[in-house]
Amino acid sequence: MGRAVMVVGRGPTGAGVLVLSILIVLTAEDGCRAQKGDGCGPSVLGPSSGTLSSLGYPGTYPNNTVCEWEISVPHGNRIHFRFAELDIEDSDCQVNYLRLYNGIGLKRSEIVKYCGLGLKVKDLIESTGNQVTVQFMSGTHHSGRGFYLSYSTTEHTDLITCLDKGTDFPEAEFSKYCPAGCLTSTEEISGTIPNGYRESSPLCVAAVHAGVVSNAVGGRISVVSSKGIPHYEATLANNVTSTGGTLSNSLFTFKTNGCYGTLGLESGGVAATQLSASSVWEWNNNVGQPSVWAPSGARLKKAGLPWAPSQSDQQQWLQVDLKREKRITGITTTGSTLREYQYYVSAYRVLHSNDGQQWYVYRESNSTQDKVFQGNINYLQEVRNNFIPPIEARFVKINPTQWHQRIALKLELLGCQVKVTLRTFPPSGRAPPPVGTKRPPRLSQTTPTPNIRNTTMPPHTGKDVALATVLVPVLVMALTALILIVVCALHWRNRKKSSEGTYDLPHWDRTDWWKSMKQLLPSKMVETEDSVRYSSSEVGRLTGRGAVPRLHAEPAEYAQPLVSGVTTLGARSTFKPDEGPDPGYSDPDLYDAPISPDVYHAYAEPLPASGSEYATPIVVDMGCHPSGGSALNQASAVCSFMGAGPTSLLTRTDSSHSGRSAYDTPKNATGQVTPTEDLTYQVPQSSTQKPTGQS
Repeated sequence: MGRAVMVVGRGPTGAGVLVLSILIVLTAEDGCRAQKGDGCGPSVLGPSSGTLSSLGYPGTYPNNTVCEWEISVPHGNRIHFRFAELDIEDSDCQVNYLRLYNGIGLKRSEIVKYCGLGLKVKDLIESTGNQVTVQFMSGTHHSGRGFYLSYSTTEHTDLITCLDKGTDFPEAEFSKYCPAGCLTSTEEISGTIPNGYRESSPLCVAAVHAGVVSNAVGGRISVVSSKGIPHYEATLANNVTSTGGTLSNSLFTFKTNGCYGTLGLESGGVAATQLSASSVWEWNNNVGQPSVWAPSGARLKKAGLPWAPSQSDQQQWLQVDLKREKRITGITTTGSTLREYQYYVSAYRVLHSNDGQQWYVYRESNSTQDKVFQGNINYLQEVRNNFIPPIEARFVKINPTQWHQRIALKLELLGCQVKVTLRTFPPSGRAPPPVGTKRPPRLSQTTPTPNIRNTTMPPHTGKDVALATVLVPVLVMALTALILIVVCALHWRNRKKSSEGTYDLPHWDRTDWWKSMKQLLPSKMVETEDSVRYSSSEVGRLTGRGAVPRLHAEPAEYAQPLVSGVTTLGARSTFKPDEGPDPGYSDPDLYDAPISPDVYHAYAEPLPASGSEYATPIVVDMGCHPSGGSALNQASAVCSFMGAGPTSLLTRTDSSHSGRSAYDTPKNATGQVTPTEDLTYQVPQSSTQKPTGQS
């Protein structure tokens, strides 16, 4: 049973320009039959998927035409259809319509019939068997774009059409099945690999351009979406021309197996002795120097002369010896790259061999025809073609079939090392038998894939993920432990300082505490300042009071003043005279208590006899402000001895006892005042006020 397949290629001359070629192929019984009629548009009928369209699509289809497509897939499979567009002018489906049948020939039965403008068919239309007939009829009409649909076997439930774009799928990562024949679409793509494609580009057309799927067969794509880039590059690859584009919100690219690295021509990994050709063009230039266009110049991106044969015909070839078998997934070519010699190859065939003797011409899957690759369209721009399926060979030969002016070529092969499985032998002690083939010997261990830059987006290796899984928790635990150690050390240090500088007085012995704090007392800090000393007899003259009983207390019952030179002490502050070897100072005596509260100065109240008690501080108004009454004389007396200076006061303390004491005398337990002799007191001096003589 024969089939006719319309193979459609999109030329490089611009958007929407179609170059159609029809290949008549005889296949097995369960292959696809040809379309017949005068209303058939560009179509590709692949072995498991394909694309159909009306004549003139995306323009208006012609009047009074008919076309039928008979599709067969292997037994045991069924077929389903997905519509990209359905726009047929008719209201009753009598003259213009599209009809699908189960089966082929007279025994076929109708599945569905469509007509109408702008129809949206979202569901998959499924057959009951492995054969389907698609019929399109057109009568007289004035509008309508016709139809455009895709089909595949029902195992591909995620089939999409050739018009589905990246913007139609919001997922960050997804997988879809592209049908064969998407180069029949006139939609433009923008971008290239490895940078990615603009999100408005049709997914399947971009997949053909990237070399992920073949236009003749179709296939599954794995798409990854990401943020857009400012500019998209225009390139020609796999007979698809992409256009330049500006900034977009997002882009998409494809996951692959990563076998798209260069194989050493550009980098110099392939030596000049590994390059050979059918002939070499040699001639003398204007200055008489020889110009040799040798095979060693056929390296992509290398400055200088390319390879060119002595004559241009279809018998010329350029050969590359890779020294061992490689997996070859693509080829990139360019012309002379010289402005003065604008030569290039516009079409070529690829041959491959493992021994350099027996050669095979590359063909696509399920094809009996030699594949002719589209070459360059000018002398400068690079053009890429991918091999689907890939070639596994040691020798590769390029055979130009078309060229501009004369043959001139630079190239680079894309691919990777062939993964060799490790062969094991039983432990019999005997050496393995020799391999009786003409192929180059393989290593006895697995050859790792080289670290090449993936042009689309290969999946991450499991080794790196496992290493990161181990290292990340270890580093986190180590950092956490270090932070805890530092925090604990700082906390212990602060706690130690806090315990050394903070005292709870009720739990300390006051006598020992004051002895340990003597060096911090203000009396030591003001040793250079003049102090006024009084005897108990002289103080008696200032107060004009009678003797009062003495209150007996231990010297440790009094706290020394914490601030020196102030005129007013806090209400609960206490003090005690400094202990020192000064001859004018004796052991601490007790203080007199005031008798009357109407004097100018505030005096300490009598304290209970039980426990360690303290006297309240003496408040002295250094400004000598009179308050009236009997206190006026008292204030004048105090100001007199303060204004007299230290010398006068010291003289007066040595004279005699006075009944006008400015200090209170401690009382005994019965309230009797005990007179004291030669008591010396130290009055704190103000640090902000200096004696200036008599006021």
